[in-house]
Amino acid sequence: MMSKLLLICFLFFLSCSHLLLSSSFSFSNSTKICPHGQALALLQFKQSFSFDNSSSWYCDGYGGTTSYPKTEYWKEGSDCCSWDGVTCDLVTGHVIELDLSCSWLYGTIHSNSTLFLLPHLQRLNLAFNDFNESSVLDGFGRFSSLTHLNLSHSVFSGLISPEISHLSNLVSLDLSQNLDEGIYAPHGLEFAPHGFDSLVQNLTKLQKLHLRGISIPSVFPNSLLNRSSLISLDLFLCGLHGRFPDNDIHLPKLELLNLYGNQDLSGKFPRFIENNSLIDLDLSFTNFSGELPASLGNLKSLQTLDLSGFQSSGSIPASLGNLKSLQALDLSHCQFSGSIPASLENLTQITSLSLNDNHFSGKIPNVFDNLRNLISLDLSENNFSGQIPPSIGNITNLYTLDFSHNQLEGAIPSPENENGFSSLSYVRLGYNLFNGTIPSWLYTLPSLERLDLSHNKLSGHIGEFQFDSLEEIDLIDLDLSHNNISGIFSWNVGKDTLSYLNLSYNFISGFKMLPWSRMVILDLHSNLLQGPFPTPPNSTYFFSVSHNKLSGEISPLICKASSMQILDISHNNLSGMLPHCLGNFSKDLSVLNLRRNQFHGTIPQTFLKGNSIRTLDFNGNQLEGLVPQSLNICRELEVLDLGNNKINDTFPHWLGALTKLQVLVLRSNHFHGHIGFSKIKSPFMSLRIIDFAHNDFEGDLPEMYLRSLKAVMNIDEGHMTSEYMGEYYYQDSIMVTIKGLEIEFVKILNTFTTIDLSSNKFQGEILECIGNLNSLRGLNLSHNYLTGHIPLSFRNLNMLESLDLSSNKLSGRIPQELTSLTFLEVLNLSQNHLTGFIPRVDEVLKSSQEIEAEFESGFDWKIILMGYGCGLVIGFSLGCLIFLSGKPEWLVWIIDKNIHKKIVRNKRSTHRRGTRRS
Repeated sequence: MMSKLLLICFLFFLSCSHLLLSSSFSFSNSTKICPHGQALALLQFKQSFSFDNSSSWYCDGYGGTTSYPKTEYWKEGSDCCSWDGVTCDLVTGHVIELDLSCSWLYGTIHSNSTLFLLPHLQRLNLAFNDFNESSVLDGFGRFSSLTHLNLSHSVFSGLISPEISHLSNLVSLDLSQNLDEGIYAPHGLEFAPHGFDSLVQNLTKLQKLHLRGISIPSVFPNSLLNRSSLISLDLFLCGLHGRFPDNDIHLPKLELLNLYGNQDLSGKFPRFIENNSLIDLDLSFTNFSGELPASLGNLKSLQTLDLSGFQSSGSIPASLGNLKSLQALDLSHCQFSGSIPASLENLTQITSLSLNDNHFSGKIPNVFDNLRNLISLDLSENNFSGQIPPSIGNITNLYTLDFSHNQLEGAIPSPENENGFSSLSYVRLGYNLFNGTIPSWLYTLPSLERLDLSHNKLSGHIGEFQFDSLEEIDLIDLDLSHNNISGIFSWNVGKDTLSYLNLSYNFISGFKMLPWSRMVILDLHSNLLQGPFPTPPNSTYFFSVSHNKLSGEISPLICKASSMQILDISHNNLSGMLPHCLGNFSKDLSVLNLRRNQFHGTIPQTFLKGNSIRTLDFNGNQLEGLVPQSLNICRELEVLDLGNNKINDTFPHWLGALTKLQVLVLRSNHFHGHIGFSKIKSPFMSLRIIDFAHNDFEGDLPEMYLRSLKAVMNIDEGHMTSEYMGEYYYQDSIMVTIKGLEIEFVKILNTFTTIDLSSNKFQGEILECIGNLNSLRGLNLSHNYLTGHIPLSFRNLNMLESLDLSSNKLSGRIPQELTSLTFLEVLNLSQNHLTGFIPRVDEVLKSSQEIEAEFESGFDWKIILMGYGCGLVIGFSLGCLIFLSGKPEWLVWIIDKNIHKKIVRNKRSTHRRGTRRS
């Protein structure tokens, strides 16, 4: 009886519900329930913006959502509750939800925006638009019923209104600025002091708080971890500081915690209660430190763990193997040591494993048999030794494999499983000790796109790698540099896809073709290439065949490479005249290096207006004629090296207008006449490396120019970042001569400064103003006709490391004030009429007459130790090396930042030209 009664009641309830819903829908279909004022407010809000599909590019590219202009079909006179993105209350008709995410909106939200005339809003989503640096205004605080607010990825900026913290009903707040996706608001959003604390204190119902990329000048608020309702907390790159709480975290619903990039936020690894729901934990690149606790194994639901940059010590706890739901693990840059725990074989669901840049040592453990779902494996930059474990070959889904920068050795093994590595696309095994030949399976992988085997001991004839299957591989990057590979290159691999090829530092003697239509970087330098100059593909951006044995002329076809930015053909046996188009074939050309060939004729006379040329190096050829005045339109020029040619011209004073010029080398040409004066107010204001030696300049030293060298005065190295001149894939080099020795700076430090005016016909006195060049590292005025005293102002050259005033007609006493130059390591005052003693800090003095006598008796050059300072830039440490007889042919020193310098006598400067560099 009771059951029948319940059934009757249930049927009656369904009937009533049906009638109620029918009447409700009937009412809504027959009546425009949207209030006129709210419809008008929406239309006016629409009209304040334009449509721009680029405003919502992220949705289409990465968001998995198709963007479109939702407001396009909002029409006056229609029911706004039917408009796209608008939801109304079924009873009152008030607009309660507005979702205009991914709607192409572009424009500014002003304080009088009609958006704020919708007081009943409960959900507002304006994400993935471009509001042109609008502020998060007070008006947003009027939505007292708001439970969900999403203004993310929409180019808001400025201070966040404190009114936001009054939205006490908020359950979800997302103001993220997507810094990691590359859309940077020019200034970004930021909280006022204490603004974040107020928000945390007042919004007690929050379940989701995403403030990614917002500036929060605050310590991490402990009260935030008392919100038991919290499910997702994203404070990525917020600038938080202070210490993260050490107490246990009682947030049973928390699924996501992201503190990435808060570098001033310290603490230990958080202690979570055992019954937790955590799925995603990111503490990377914070200031967290200490050992990982065994309690890490309590995070049983964890799928993503990123601790990269965690300042850890010791080894990885074995309890990590308890995280059987883990799919992505990043422990890179953590300073872990020891070995990889065997328990990692329990992580059977893992797809991405990054343990790179640690101190792991020993053999790579054979733990990969069970990790069949791995897609990415990175063990690079450790101290692993031995061979690659064979079980790696069983990971059939592996897409990325990076074992570079270790000490792995032996032959590269073949996979045990014939289907092994069938998905492998990205392989980096460079900077190891692998030997033998490259196994055929490696370069016949069907999905291979990037292969790096550089800096190993691999050998063999490059013809061994030629297979028909190579033509079917869509290879993009290939790096075999710094190996022992020989032969003639004849691959047709990646004909339509290859964009990066580096075969430098091998023994390759030639090639049959350069067939690639999409080549960008082609590096063949330091091989044994012979024969005519190869014309690179027209798409090439970087092309280097330097330090080879190429001969013949440059074909004018080079000028079809209109995308070329860096062209380095130095140190070959190329000859003939330079193509006239060489200075203007590419508006993007940045570097043209023709050093040490046998070109003759004149320098190209035409350069494109608005060109990008930064470096021109013609040193060591047989070029003649005049310096082309068209160089004055090369406004980006930083390095001009015309040394060791046959140029016959007066001083090109008009170069002084090039405000970015830092290096000017005119050495060993036939320049003549007075350097004179310039009509330019501040000529050569950036010049810091000057070499005019071995010419026929005459007259007084160029006072006006020496007074203008602002780049050699008052350099505050303490506030400078040490950098080298050049670009990402190319660094400038220069030869500096000190008393018969050529020193090659393979890289030029931005603090290096030197002036060499030696072996000319300058006369008159040494200028007092040279003492103002207090950041000068090297000064050579030798072999001129200079008279008078050594200026006392030289005591101000407190950075000077090398001073050569020899072979002049200087007179008077040697200033004892030179003892204050504590970095001075090379001093030559011989062949003058000076008197007194060579000043030495240890007061073991020699008279200048004794030095003269020794010089006349056959000493080639003298080095006197001045002080005890170690030169910061030149850094020769020559003070303790006094050559009593003979001449060293080669000396190699390592200077600041491991720069290699090769030193060879001038008479040997052409020796070994074209051979493979060591």
